[in-house]
Amino acid sequence: MSVSYIVSGFAVGVLVGLTGVGGGSLMTPLLTLLFGVAPTTAVGTDLAFASITKIAGTVAHRSKGNVHWAIVKHLCMGALPAAVLTAIALKYFGGLGAEASHIIRYSIAGSVFLTVIALIFRTRLQNWMAQHPNRQLHGGKLVFATILSGAILGTLVTISSIGAGAIGATILVLLYPRLTPAEIAGTDIAYAVPLTAIAALGHWWLGSIHWDLLLMLLIGSVPGITLGSLVSKAIPEKILRVLLATTLTTVAVKLVF
Repeated sequence: MSVSYIVSGFAVGVLVGLTGVGGGSLMTPLLTLLFGVAPTTAVGTDLAFASITKIAGTVAHRSKGNVHWAIVKHLCMGALPAAVLTAIALKYFGGLGAEASHIIRYSIAGSVFLTVIALIFRTRLQNWMAQHPNRQLHGGKLVFATILSGAILGTLVTISSIGAGAIGATILVLLYPRLTPAEIAGTDIAYAVPLTAIAALGHWWLGSIHWDLLLMLLIGSVPGITLGSLVSKAIPEKILRVLLATTLTTVAVKLVF
């Protein structure tokens, strides 16, 4: 079983390195469906997994100047308080009960579907925004929208461990259409590090992190994300997006039915 966890961590790490998304969207359903891990434990363990794994991605993107720290700051202003409040709500409203596990399972499925939609329409949304500059936000409105988006993502990620990747990147496309794909990926990964770390601390408080499982996943994921990052430019983005969207759709359907 340890070997299976390491292989799973490696596979997800490669995919995250290739596309910048898919960590939570794949790892949490993988743990619940393939390995039979309880949804609450899968969410908590995946959040800790993501917070550590994404550090490597942030370092790589920072070295290339792909991280816009002002945007990261505004996203975190909304995301981090939302993550703390959501963890408190899970603690005091039955976050570890059977009913809550059922809700989290459907929350995961819904988040996966949102991720698929984000992946499919991401390029179209970016093109539409570029063609309609009058619809773009500026100044204080843009800052407020960024903070609000961070709060929504913080809540979603803490509940299901999903959303910081593709959904977060799509929001960045809509709010900041002039960013390059590399800048979107770098900024998205950078804000996800403190968000997933705070959310993981909340789940540690809830007692829903499997530390041995986390170690096995990290042993595979660190070389995986490194390899994926190195070969990402050699594979067409369209092929990767279709592959990921198809996989996620299958996972979401199985979670619901």
